[in-house]
Parts: sequence; C-alpha cells; structure tokens
Amino acid sequence: MNLASIIDRHPDDRPALISRGKETAYGELRAQVAEMRGGLTELGIAAGDRVALLTANNWYFVSAYLAVLGVGAVAVPLNPASPPPEVQHELEVVGARLAIVGPTGRQAIAGVDIDAVPALGGVVAAGDLLGAEPVPVAARDGDDLAVLLFTSGTAGAPRAAKLTHGNLLANIEQVLAVQVDRPREDVALAVLPLFHIFGLNALLGVALQAGWTLVLMERFDPYATLEAIVEHGVTVLIGVPAMWSALASLPGVEPSALAGLRVAVSGAADLDPVVSRLVAERLGVTVAQGYGLTEASPVVAGSLGRGAPPGSIGRPLPGVKVRLVDAGGDDVLIGDPGEIWVRGPNVFGGYWGDTEASKAVLTDDGWLRTGDVAVVDDDGFLYLVDRAKDVVIVSGFNVFPAEVEDVLIQHPDIVDVAVVGVPHPHTGEAIKAFVVMAPGATIEEDALVTFCARHLARYKCPSTISFVDEVPHNVVGKVVRRALR
Repeated sequence: MNLASIIDRHPDDRPALISRGKETAYGELRAQVAEMRGGLTELGIAAGDRVALLTANNWYFVSAYLAVLGVGAVAVPLNPASPPPEVQHELEVVGARLAIVGPTGRQAIAGVDIDAVPALGGVVAAGDLLGAEPVPVAARDGDDLAVLLFTSGTAGAPRAAKLTHGNLLANIEQVLAVQVDRPREDVALAVLPLFHIFGLNALLGVALQAGWTLVLMERFDPYATLEAIVEHGVTVLIGVPAMWSALASLPGVEPSALAGLRVAVSGAADLDPVVSRLVAERLGVTVAQGYGLTEASPVVAGSLGRGAPPGSIGRPLPGVKVRLVDAGGDDVLIGDPGEIWVRGPNVFGGYWGDTEASKAVLTDDGWLRTGDVAVVDDDGFLYLVDRAKDVVIVSGFNVFPAEVEDVLIQHPDIVDVAVVGVPHPHTGEAIKAFVVMAPGATIEEDALVTFCARHLARYKCPSTISFVDEVPHNVVGKVVRRALR
C-alpha cells in the first residue's frame, strides 16, 4: 500500500483541484505527480529520505506531497511563514535530504544556513520537478513512515510525530465511515493550512480518497472565503472556531449563500457555544464538532450525523477506542472527568528521535495519553472539560508556553518570564506574557513582540505583554500558571 495511490481510482475528467484560478482534473494530477516522482528520483531521493515541504495551500503542495509519498520518501510539511531559525531547526531535527518550496516558502528557506543542516542536499522549486520521466508509485507497507509532523500538543516542546501510511489511511477511512451520504460530486474548501494535520489528513486526505474537488485557498479571509463558497458551489467546509466566528460576524450575509453546505465541521479547538449559535442564526448552518490530535492522525471523535447534544464532541469514530482514565490509570465513572486515552490503527508510533517523550505518551499496550480531560454521558457522548497540560490553542495551532518563554528569556533586558493562554474572541486563545525586567532596563511591548517574531511563527508570539515585579513559582521553581490566569 502507498497513501499516494488514493488518487488512482477516480475518473480522469473529474476535477481534483482548483488552485490559483486553474482547474486540474484527476487524470492530469496523476500525470503531473508521476513526473514529479521522476524528478525526485533524478535528485537521488529514495525510500525513507525526509523531504521538507515549504509551500502554502496550492497545487504545489498537493502534487509535491503525493510525489514524495509516491517514491517512498517521508514528507515533512513545514509552515512556510515560519521565521528561518525555526525552519532551520526543524530541518536539522528530521535530517531533511531535500526541501521543496513554493512561492511562499522561498523567503523562509532563503534565511536558512544550509551548511548548518548536514543532511540537506539542496532546495528545489516544486514546479522544477515537472518534465522528468514518469516513475511508478513505490510499494510501501502500512507500517512504513509516511509523514513527520511537528507538534507541541501532548508532550510539550515541539517534536516530530511519526505517522505511517497505515495510520493516515486508517483515519481517512474512519472519517468517511460516519458519512453515510458521500457523493463524489462534493466540493471541499481547503482553507485550513495543509502543513497542519487537520488540513493534511482530515481534509486533503479525505477529499482525495473520496474523489472530491478541492478548492485551495492560500490564506483565510472571510469575504474571499464566502465568495469561493458561492462561486464553486462548496458543499464541505471544515475549519477552526476562529474561521466560523469570522464568517458569522460578516455583515449582510444571506443564509442562502451557504445553503449548499452538506458538511460543516469545526475542530482543533473548542467551539464556543455563542459562536455556534451565531453561525446557526446568521448563516443557517449547523456546525458539527470534532476532536483529535496530531498523534491520532488526527480525528478521534466527531458529532457529525450522530445526533450529538450541543457542546458534545460526539462519539469515537469506528475503529477508535477511547478510555477516560483517572490519575491512577483506572477508568472513571460515567459523568466523572478523566484523561482521554486513545487506541486504534490511527495512533502514531512515537516521536522522531525521542524515545523518552514517546514513552511518556504511549503505554506498553498501545494507548495514547492525550493530556485532554473529558466526561461521557449515559449515551456515550463525550464532552471536553479541560486540558491536562499547559498547551495554548491559537486558531487551532498548539503553542507550548515554554517554547515562547525560551525565546523571551534570551532578551538581555528580561530576567524572568511566564506565558499563559487567555481567551480571544477570534482566535479562541491568545498568548499573554508576563515579564520581569532587569534593573534599570527599559523596553517597550512592541519591541518584545518583534523580538519574538524573529524566532517564532507569528501565532506563537504574545498578543499582550504585562511587565511585573515577579513571576509566581512553586517550591520546586515551576511557574504557577493558574495564579497568572
């Protein structure tokens, strides 16, 4: 099996992608990807090699992703908007052999010290891989590594989660199994970033397996999104709470504009009931909720088409087992909160090059400790109640406070720092930093945010900074974040 083969069975003339004003049919996509496999082979890329993808949501990403998987290599999607130091670190961690860039990825890679990434053999523009002699899809087993995705969700500092062909394909089928009516004529809007697992597999993977048409948008703008929905007759819209909030806030939108939606889903963070109600009242759309994480490829549970009560994340998908566990490792009673443990063919095998972190989240018998807390009702519906760890979710992206703190403390005018998440009406949560300045130092808030932006992706940078005399610590020196919140 090879995940890249999911595009093989669809009719040649069926539209596959609409990107940058151009439509690509499945037959044409298959031919282009075959040429790109040939281009990768000519560059010496072989099975198991890690290949980074630095491109926005467009044809370049989809074709390059399928081509990398198709030659048996390991795709490493990276945020093309990340600052060069972050990109360089991620390339070093995975030992990337090659970086494939689109127009938006050139700036990030331009600032990377290529010599500091020993394994990196070069950088190539995605379009330059075309024109080579086509190469057939390489045979892969379900246990073979397909993707490395950086995550900071369940284990703290960013680590690369290892996802196999079997993991990803299993979750695609699990998601499609709960969609009783799934016509091939569906049109899905891809505004979720494809370098994130939610966009990569829950959207792109599912769409290509089902034979849908995927309308690719390189950045989210509520007006442009609404125009795309109407123009292309979008029937599947999957996003994060911030997207739904922005759409519901648009003035003068006629509910008829979204009347063609068959599937409307929110995930990656909790959907505020107020936002859910506004979407229903102003847009005439009922938004289902889902729950997942990178380490589960990603979807664990969903409410779509399952009669779930408001506020519920639904039931586990077919083939996914879930336990709610107390601190002692025992199952909790119905109605009592417990940490979500997950097991199934979609659960990852660990983190790249980090055995200790892998052991911390995977039990000996294959259960994934998610760090999220939920309760279950008498009908088996799950409700998220808390996150057991300090991770902050900004527009669906995980940010671990220590990662931001490690950057801020490098500033010469700061002697102590603590970071927490605070509610935000558009992004769900935002980063707030509390800093203690060195005696006699003077620095403005904007300057610190700019300092962070040189080292971190923008969504990881503080939205607000408070200057304080001290940061609360417990007896062992750990920051007491609850006191700051």
